[in-house]
Amino acid sequence: MIVHMLRFAFKEGTTEEEKARVLTLMRRTASIESVSFATVGQSLADPAGGFTHAYCVGIQDLAALERYMHDPVHLAGDPEIFPHLARIAVGPDVSDDMDPALADEIMALHEKKAALYPEWAAQLGPLLTLA
Repeated sequence: MIVHMLRFAFKEGTTEEEKARVLTLMRRTASIESVSFATVGQSLADPAGGFTHAYCVGIQDLAALERYMHDPVHLAGDPEIFPHLARIAVGPDVSDDMDPALADEIMALHEKKAALYPEWAAQLGPLLTLA
C-alpha cells in the first residue's frame, strides 16, 4: 500500500464557497477506483507550518498509482483546484512495501506524468514544497 499525503493552504481571499468546491473536487478524485481509502479535510499538524488542509489517499501498488495519476477525473479536477491554492507540500508518503527502489519508481511515474501533461506540471510546479 502506498499512502500519498498532500498538505495545502488556500490563497488569501479564497471564499468559503471556493474552498468547499476545491474540497469537493478533491473528494471526487479521492473516490476513483484506484484509491483504496481517503480522507480530505483540515490539517491537524502545527498551524505554524502554514498548511490548513490535507489530502490523503491509500493506493494499493504502483500499477494503481499510475492509473490514479492518469485517471480522467483526476486530470479534470487539478486545473480547477490549483488556482485556489497558495502552496502544496507533498508527503511524507509512506508504504508497507519495503522495496528500496519504490520512492524512485514513484518519482519516475510523476516525471512521466509531468512530461505527458506539461500544462499540469507548469501549474503544479510553483505551488510545490517537498516535505
